[in-house]
Amino acid sequence: MTENPSSRDGIGVAGLAVCWLAFAGAALVLYQPALSGPFLSDDGHYVEQNRYVHELSLENVQELLDPTGSVAIDVVNYAPAQLLVHALVWEAFGPETWGHHVVNVLLHALGATLLIALFVASGVPRTGAVVAGALFLLHPANVEAVAWISQLKSVLALPLTIGALLALARRPALATGCFALALLAKPTAVVALPAAALLERARGSSDPRWRWLVGWTLLFVVFAAVEFTTHQRGGAAGAILGEGPLSALRTMAALGSRYVAMAATGLGVSSFHELDPSGPLDFWWLAAWPLAIAVGWRFVSVFRRRRPEAAYWMWAAVGFAPVSQIFPFLYPLADRYLYFILPGLLGAVLLAGVDALARVPARRRRVLARAAAVLGVALAVSFALRVPSRAAVWRSNAALLVDAAHHYPDGRVANVLAAKRAAGRGDAAAAVAALRRAADRGYNRFQQLEIDPSYASLRDVPAFRALVRELAAAWIASGTAKTDPTPSELRMLAHAHVSMGEPERALVLLDRAIATGGPYEPEIRADAAAIRAALRAGAPPDRVRLGINGAP
Repeated sequence: MTENPSSRDGIGVAGLAVCWLAFAGAALVLYQPALSGPFLSDDGHYVEQNRYVHELSLENVQELLDPTGSVAIDVVNYAPAQLLVHALVWEAFGPETWGHHVVNVLLHALGATLLIALFVASGVPRTGAVVAGALFLLHPANVEAVAWISQLKSVLALPLTIGALLALARRPALATGCFALALLAKPTAVVALPAAALLERARGSSDPRWRWLVGWTLLFVVFAAVEFTTHQRGGAAGAILGEGPLSALRTMAALGSRYVAMAATGLGVSSFHELDPSGPLDFWWLAAWPLAIAVGWRFVSVFRRRRPEAAYWMWAAVGFAPVSQIFPFLYPLADRYLYFILPGLLGAVLLAGVDALARVPARRRRVLARAAAVLGVALAVSFALRVPSRAAVWRSNAALLVDAAHHYPDGRVANVLAAKRAAGRGDAAAAVAALRRAADRGYNRFQQLEIDPSYASLRDVPAFRALVRELAAAWIASGTAKTDPTPSELRMLAHAHVSMGEPERALVLLDRAIATGGPYEPEIRADAAAIRAALRAGAPPDRVRLGINGAP
């Protein structure tokens, strides 16, 4: 880290403690609408129905630590630090979600506080650093990462990442431990590696800390091999970025522009974003050109001058890389993806401002610095006013879906809601047509179609049954390619075969899952018993009602 008169003494432990208390108090008030919200979406397989985090037994801990185990495969990530913390929180609060939410909020406040310390250590004046920390704390896009319980991975990994950077100079062993834990919470924590290298370069370091960074590199290489294998093995659905590499490149560049705009304004936030491939005249694709040129020029300039600002531009770029759709996934754009990009952008802009102010006369410099601080505070206040309404989106699953449909009226979620409305008024043709539009945009939840009471009037409609079978067949095609499926995967395949009208095949898969054992065995046995009872009763083979994710 570089030192200068404004930051030589840092902000102090007492000052940071005061900041954290203030940030935590403000965040708890602003996030209040989400604190009573239930487990939602991915919270199911990460926490609510994940038996491995419900008891801190030796067997469960070993399973959580196993990179080839069923837990890593089922959550499509190797994230033992995240899951172990989930287990600790469950031990303290059980299924009471308010405790889980409060932990996320407190960790978020800690990350914002540590950002202040890092910015000050990098040469940002204290006032600017505090304002930037507040902007991060209050940014509307960060609400998704904080209010969504299973996004503990983000709010846990960021303080560990920043802690690694802060500790490297004086306690490199501690820094290495923080870096390792951050990776084991969320892979995006790799931003610490290039950031640390560039900060050390700016500092002009020639001491053994470079050896520690070699160790960080080896840690990341080993972790990346494990994580890539686990993620690919999980078979997560991918987004469609268009036809051909040029269309994919345009869409990736447009994503970068969108995140920069979202970071600067707090606008464009939504649950369950949907992204159409970018065409040649797409605004965000065209905006990416001058943006990339300006950032690239600035990075080269500060890199040559060995300025710490280069570390933050690199941080933002590396934070964007995993979500840039180099490896496409189902939701290519999401508010939560900005969580690891935003600190880099804030640090880079702050240090660019410090550099610019250093070139003007002292009197004018003070005026401009105060004006910048006032603008920053005004922006933070505007962000704060929007946090409660965004937090309220996370109070229920229905609110999440309504928010997504509002922002994307022709999207996947909007069509699912339209199908439910049509089914409710008895318009089967319109309901099936809406579901097909949703399926064309990536909807694949055949189980929800089978058990959701909203579709009760459609269950005997041939077109609806045909759609359910198509979605189930796609699950089977994907699942049968896996050489060593977990009990959860076998159970899902069994449900798909039931929807296909193949209960005997489903029983074979369920018996395999039962033989494997594990904490989900009671639910799997219940599924098998339900199928056998239906067969004895002569029920239609595709009408057996099974649970979903362990719920009846």
